[in-house]
Amino acid sequence: MRFNFTTHSAANTTPAATATTTATARSNEKSAKPLNRPTTIEEDPDSLDSVISNPQSYPITIVPNRPASFYGLSSANGKAFQRQPSCRSRNFRPGSMRRVRRRAVFKNGDCNVVQKHLQRRRVRFLQDMYTTMVDWQWRWTLLAFAMSFILSWLFFALIWWLIMYTHGDLEELHLPHNQEESGWAPCVSAIDGFTSCFLFSIETQHTIGYGVRTTSPECPEAIFMMCFQSIYGVMSSAFMAGIVFAKMTRAKQRAQTLLFSKHAVICQRDGCLSLMFRVGDMRKSHIIGAGVRAQLIRTRTTKEGEVMTQHFTELQIGTDDSGSDLFFIWPMVIEHRIDENSPLYNMNATDMLQDKFEIVVILEGTVESTGQSTQARSSYINTEILWGHRFDPVVLYNKDLQAYEIDYARFNETTQVDTPLCSARELNEIYKIQEGFRTPETTFTMRQLSNNHSDQAS
Repeated sequence: MRFNFTTHSAANTTPAATATTTATARSNEKSAKPLNRPTTIEEDPDSLDSVISNPQSYPITIVPNRPASFYGLSSANGKAFQRQPSCRSRNFRPGSMRRVRRRAVFKNGDCNVVQKHLQRRRVRFLQDMYTTMVDWQWRWTLLAFAMSFILSWLFFALIWWLIMYTHGDLEELHLPHNQEESGWAPCVSAIDGFTSCFLFSIETQHTIGYGVRTTSPECPEAIFMMCFQSIYGVMSSAFMAGIVFAKMTRAKQRAQTLLFSKHAVICQRDGCLSLMFRVGDMRKSHIIGAGVRAQLIRTRTTKEGEVMTQHFTELQIGTDDSGSDLFFIWPMVIEHRIDENSPLYNMNATDMLQDKFEIVVILEGTVESTGQSTQARSSYINTEILWGHRFDPVVLYNKDLQAYEIDYARFNETTQVDTPLCSARELNEIYKIQEGFRTPETTFTMRQLSNNHSDQAS
């Protein structure tokens, strides 16, 4: 879009007025000359139309087969190439506004979901008491663990006291220190009050048997109660031990040692824009059959006008050329290629800041040491995606140790790289129209034809 502002003389101008105007123009030629020059307003350099109409203003220039020293890997003198720091931010552009989406999944994997207006909630949770107690926090589980024993001891102690009271063992003449003189045969020996009944309840439930208090055959009800409390003690101990063991071996605990990078990055890989994040495992015991998934949560409007505020879209991800199944022995960078099938295909750097979305990543597998399944979760919102960065390598071979060494101090470190700010769709169109450029697919096809021709010649 161009606007030219020039001066024009009227057709009916008189000679005197023309002479006066000419003299004035000559006297002020230096000051008037800039006003007579056409003023051009160029389009936004990021606009695709301006790029097509003006081939000289391409925002990027792609030169294939550049040396490794250009990308900072090495240089002529053998030292690493140090890129000059740039004051231009690739995460924020003038005129853009950050819009943050409310999280559905926190960085630690917890889901930001609160339930309300559930009918018969307590009844349903009590019907599944085992799962309810496993899901409790540790303080409530330990409190229930302690109270289950204390209350049962008190309950059976009261029953034993009632048995002793109805049989007459608590009368003054029938107490333990008078039983030899009176010849009384109690239900349980060495019982003189509620305290001794409480101690006998503990010994019976946990089969301690100190050898002082014993049940006699005088009271059938005492024999029945001893058998019943012994069975109850074994069952309650097994139940509470199972709950504690289940809480300690939950998959959530193993997920605490599975790491996700703090940020996700977008940069070019093989000429295409890619969204990448990193995953790692702190333990030496590996995750067997590890698989990773990613889903995009954003607002979507259907053709009928229905607004879906939480619409999930599966992202096709993988690592290198192995797909989503990982041989998870060291930290790996997971890549989502932004192509025609990607929901991020039409988003540029500005849209990435202005749009509200969330990318939920899920890592699943089987724990090698326990054989249990585990799942770790995390998420990235739009402000946690760095445009124009790539992850630094963390796996290096240590010659002294004769092993690969993982530096977790650089797990979240990224390096700023040259990356177009346009969307993947615009980038592909620029590739097609740029003179002398061959797309990666065309380059690969030409390379195959060249190899075939050389094979036939040989």
